[in-house]
Amino acid sequence: MNIDDLFALAKSRGLFWQSAEIYGGLAGIYDYGHLGTLLKRRFENTWLSFFVESSDNYYLIEGSTILPEKPLISSGHAERFNDVIISCTKCHAYYRADVLLADAKVEVSEGATPDEIDKAVQEHGTKCPKCKGQLSKSKAFNMMMDLYLGPEKTDKSYLRPETAQSAYLNFFREFNIRRRALPMGIALIGKAYRNEISPRQGLYRMRELTQAELQIFFDPATWKVDTNYIDNPTVNVVTYKKGTMEKKKISELVSDGTVPEFYGYHMALIHTFYTKVLQVPEEKFRFFEKGGEDKAFYNKIHMDLEVNIESWGGFKEVGGLHYRGDYDLTSHTKGSNQDLSVSIDGKRIMPNVLELSFGVDRNVWMLIDVFYKKDGERSLLSLPAIMAPYQAAVFSLQKDPEIEKATAKLRVMLKSRFKIFADESGSIGKKYARMDEVGTPYCITVDFDSVNKESKDYGTVTVRSRDDRSQVRMPVEKVLPFMEEKFAFNPMNFVKA
Repeated sequence: MNIDDLFALAKSRGLFWQSAEIYGGLAGIYDYGHLGTLLKRRFENTWLSFFVESSDNYYLIEGSTILPEKPLISSGHAERFNDVIISCTKCHAYYRADVLLADAKVEVSEGATPDEIDKAVQEHGTKCPKCKGQLSKSKAFNMMMDLYLGPEKTDKSYLRPETAQSAYLNFFREFNIRRRALPMGIALIGKAYRNEISPRQGLYRMRELTQAELQIFFDPATWKVDTNYIDNPTVNVVTYKKGTMEKKKISELVSDGTVPEFYGYHMALIHTFYTKVLQVPEEKFRFFEKGGEDKAFYNKIHMDLEVNIESWGGFKEVGGLHYRGDYDLTSHTKGSNQDLSVSIDGKRIMPNVLELSFGVDRNVWMLIDVFYKKDGERSLLSLPAIMAPYQAAVFSLQKDPEIEKATAKLRVMLKSRFKIFADESGSIGKKYARMDEVGTPYCITVDFDSVNKESKDYGTVTVRSRDDRSQVRMPVEKVLPFMEEKFAFNPMNFVKA
């Protein structure tokens, strides 16, 4: 599927589209329709259950999306949250410099400086892609969106550029309210804002985005993860030292010193989430380690989580696993003049941070790309059952008062536990086709035999499976237990006790 086909599907089926599209839309800002909102919530809730709610000392909070200037000076965002931009001297179009050069097949590092960009432009004779005009000298551009609050607009603030800062700013209070124990995790699911120069590729590079992040605060000298508690998978990984993708056991990456044990454990956890929970084919998922200028300056270890996404042209980042050391709390200690170190067993320490970061919008796009397929004339969104926006559809086969009454009763019973789709228009074949295309795993049909006391199938319904189109008759009273079994999700079923 190419990017245009995916966009067309998204708009026609109620997934997402540009915000204010009746006015021409705004680049990098999207609205989710009814189906997209359900899919997005499925991802967020599954992520929350798997990474946060399954742990005893991890908590979900909700932080403000507006932050004052001082914390963002302390965090380094005011100085360093920059992209390098370049403009055309003729048509005055602006570009993100590394993207422009990448489109022109010129390689530069993700963290290239303005001087390095200018040198590459000069060496390769790169021109404006719109008018072929000369390019200006490049310069750093801070991507934060600023606000001025109050009647005189004197209080300078920003829309938060990442959800992580909300976790760091709330760490000390949460630590003292809770068990005063490490490791402690603070999770957030919420909006972040970035003034992208070149928003592109749909939900890949956005100006308003949703992040799901878990910040784990710990003492590196004492944190012992239970390595027997999860499988030791073979993963696809590109290490900074090797530079090419290879298959490695997590235990090998630990033993050869690529990552510490606690980091390897979370690599295994993330691999399980993508390949077993989300059911992304293993060959499509990998870890990509960044180093040198491409690694964030505050990270000790920086690995991107990447999925091979056809509509985006190959492996693309959908999340990250970052060992940030004690940079964050140390920076806010200096900036706030409040000591954020903690006392554990009589020892004063500054907690380190392991960050698990996921781009929710990118993962929504990824799920559609990976699981949408054509089977002859049939369009199919074969999402894992727990990701399906609608978990079942309940139909009447014929327009008949008794059948419709039984159908309505079954819907009411199922709606107490599941998101059920109702559709009474068109033939049963067209109803099935519509449900296949939006990813509904099961279609349940009430027919004449369901309500005919003379029929051997009285009191039963037909349950059709989306993926193989198989159909079985089932007593009505067994439908709810069947659905509960199919959609049960326990994170602990995916790890080895």
